[in-house]
Amino acid sequence: MTIIENHLFKVAIRNQGGELTSFYNKTTGVEHLWQADPSVWPWHAPNLFPIVGQLIDNQLLVAGQAYELPRHGFNRTSELLLLQSNEVSAWFSLPYCEKTLAKYPYKFDFQIHYDLIDDALRVTYKLINLDKKPIYFSVGGHPAFNVPFNKGENYEDYYLEFEVDEKLKTHLLSTEGLFNGETEPVATDGGKLHLTRDMFNKDALVFKNLKSRVVSIKSTKHDQTLTVEFPHFNYLGLWAKPGADFVCIEPWLGCADSVDKHVDISGKEAIQKLQVGHVFEAAFFISM
Repeated sequence: MTIIENHLFKVAIRNQGGELTSFYNKTTGVEHLWQADPSVWPWHAPNLFPIVGQLIDNQLLVAGQAYELPRHGFNRTSELLLLQSNEVSAWFSLPYCEKTLAKYPYKFDFQIHYDLIDDALRVTYKLINLDKKPIYFSVGGHPAFNVPFNKGENYEDYYLEFEVDEKLKTHLLSTEGLFNGETEPVATDGGKLHLTRDMFNKDALVFKNLKSRVVSIKSTKHDQTLTVEFPHFNYLGLWAKPGADFVCIEPWLGCADSVDKHVDISGKEAIQKLQVGHVFEAAFFISM
């Protein structure tokens, strides 16, 4: 386990998936990250690569060949290398190998950089193309934040506040986790989306056309807050296991397949393309 900290936060990251496992506020004494109860949901904040979401039949199509790949890709179950760390920063790497080539036929170095800057934790994804052809990929975060923040509070006391007061529309998923082509309005109150225990009974809320790039978890009972800022990510997922005491705020560059639309990776919705010799970077921020 790698620990970084400053005067505000103490942060822990494990090598598996380069996954954040603790985001502790020293001022309030609150652990803000879900602690991966295996009977509910056994993750904290998985990093999604090289795909986001579900593939049809768990099959990734690349240049006419099918590769077996699970939901959200293989990074979250892979052991990453700790490249370097200091008191306030840690850098992890997942380089390509025979095992990854069998599932995803590209040569790459996928890196995750955590660093504490003032009152925020910055999470940066970096992909280096080591291949002789362009790389197609998706990447995203999946951090789960404890709600409520404090003992004795109710889940329903909390709400998500969007940067912009906008009309929210979620893209619905099938029982297999694929987009079914339908949408549904999501009711808000002046940019506030009030959390309820049944909000995610139909799976995640997925927003593809948000104007907002900042979402905050707030309470009607006090002024404690947690904010996720995602300037580089065009899609956003919100999710919780129904009845669980957390909510995931998920910035994505990529998304699941659509029902009956099994296409080559180069034609997947929201897919990213990295040219030979190029480097991709995108970051999101968690702050109070």
